[in-house]
Amino acid sequence: VQLQASGGGLVQPGGSLRLSCAASGFTFDYYTIGWFRQAPGKEREGVLCISSSDESTYYADSVKGRFTISRDNAKNTVYLQMNSLKPEDTAVYYCAADYSSICSDSTLIYDYWGQGTLVTVSS
Repeated sequence: VQLQASGGGLVQPGGSLRLSCAASGFTFDYYTIGWFRQAPGKEREGVLCISSSDESTYYADSVKGRFTISRDNAKNTVYLQMNSLKPEDTAVYYCAADYSSICSDSTLIYDYWGQGTLVTVSS
């Protein structure tokens, strides 16, 4: 079982990045996928989630209107499109999978975690 998060990097304020979360080793279609982030010195927080039934849920009000989530079950991949990035979006972004049809921002319920990808927003 593996979740591979990728796509992070250094971007200027106002820029965009698309993160990918590629899954293998489990039946991806049945899993809800959440994106979390952890900034230096802060707790990990939920950002966005997409359920196995393709419903998305925002957990961070600060990203509404700027971030979107999508999934491609044929590719076993979930994407996090991040636009209009701000310095406060700087964090390590993690994806996680939960064998459920319901989104949650609780880190405790997720079964599998990716290794994280660093997003740095700075001029």
